Amino acid sequence: MSKNLLAIQEAKVLFKGNHAFENLNFIWNEGENWAVVAESGWLQTAFLETLRGNTVIPSGSVSRFFAREYIREKTADKEVHSFRDLLAYVSQRYEFRNKFNQQNFYFQQRFNSSESEETLTVKDYLKSINSKLEGPWTLENVMELLALNPLEEESLLKLSNGETRRLAIAAGLLRQPKLFLMDHPTTGLDIASRENFGNVLKTITKSGVRVLLTCAENEVPAGITHVATLDSGGVANQLSIENYAAQKTTWNKKEWNWTLLSQLLPTNSVTQESPVMLKNVSIHYDGKAILDKINWEIKAGERWQLKGRNGSGKSTLISLLIGENPQAYSQNFQLFGRKRGTGESIWDIKRPTGFVAPELARFFPSNQTCRKVILSGLFDTMGLFKKVSPEQEKLANQWISLFELEREADQMITRVALEKQRWTLLARALIKQPQFLILDEASQGMDEQQRGLFKDTIQKICENSPLSLLYVSHYDQDVPDAVTFQFDLDKTKT
Repeated sequence: MSKNLLAIQEAKVLFKGNHAFENLNFIWNEGENWAVVAESGWLQTAFLETLRGNTVIPSGSVSRFFAREYIREKTADKEVHSFRDLLAYVSQRYEFRNKFNQQNFYFQQRFNSSESEETLTVKDYLKSINSKLEGPWTLENVMELLALNPLEEESLLKLSNGETRRLAIAAGLLRQPKLFLMDHPTTGLDIASRENFGNVLKTITKSGVRVLLTCAENEVPAGITHVATLDSGGVANQLSIENYAAQKTTWNKKEWNWTLLSQLLPTNSVTQESPVMLKNVSIHYDGKAILDKINWEIKAGERWQLKGRNGSGKSTLISLLIGENPQAYSQNFQLFGRKRGTGESIWDIKRPTGFVAPELARFFPSNQTCRKVILSGLFDTMGLFKKVSPEQEKLANQWISLFELEREADQMITRVALEKQRWTLLARALIKQPQFLILDEASQGMDEQQRGLFKDTIQKICENSPLSLLYVSHYDQDVPDAVTFQFDLDKTKT
């Protein structure tokens, strides 16, 4: 008979004050490694937080058998302890601190090489991880497993989303966990890294660590033995991986008010100047070439996909296009026909361009609600710091209505679900009716249904407006049909 690691029985679950599950039942046995899929990413996160003890359970129970012996030993020795000592968790939210233990970074800081020195390197960060347990994981073997050796001296602030994800998994392993919980661990990974994740997972589970992760329904990685499907009632299905592979989950398709969207988009023609013109552009950090002699033109009205592996320089290239990279002045490139350093202000650069990236939400001041974040797009500032007109307030309310953000509008952006953050940031980018829209992994962290809706939304925007588009995604299936050009940074490297 299998040994229970954890059991949830008839639990009513509240997460962040909202109802999550009415009657949650789940049993996790020794030897099992679980994937949890759901129509809602919020439900997946609520499930993980229930396992971690961070939800309210008015009725029912959660029994953590995996920690009983440990708790008994520590209690006998009169040592401070918690079942959480045996857990590792990889979230979709990363909050690295600087060397002074302050999380006071600002968005542009990641592109300023001198200021990145305030942040720990990859190796030093991993050295700082402490565990109360003995175990098989060492600095050397986690860096090798997660392919972090080439990044060991890199500042945390310089890492791409995918590199940051690998670092978070390495840090989790150094806690020597018995159970390892991961919230969408393959999000932000390039194709090669996603394919290799199954091998990473097999190595982790072979060491005796049991894994439970959330993922999209069609992205269950190798090494998983069982799949649970969630709905608001609780666990709707629990299947072996063999039985799950034989059936197909279908989520309900969702749509916005497309008529309202078309009314909010610019109807006037855009400038005929090319939004982007790069000629032999090269960017170096610490003597290392991040971009090397890049030549590229995006003409007015064109829609492009920017491709490249994690660490290929996509974020650095985008930093040039949004006016945030201090090396721009030494390069030969133009934005909307103007060369950098010819008297334009940073606001002149930002005005025609809308930008969305998942990490943006981390850099708004703590007092910024979703409403304020959307309105800040009118002023190209990281937060709203001035009084707005009734017309501007009305415009924000229309975007809030379109993306069904009424409940979250006056909540702090850092406290709402990740998918709601993404729609808030898209509204912020679109509220000023940009001529050029840059979407950098903008649907990252969304569930299956929401990613489909995001793709449809961008398709409708392209069909109903003349704006130019740059779309970054490691998932080709997320790229709308309106995107007809590709620029692959991997193919620019020799």
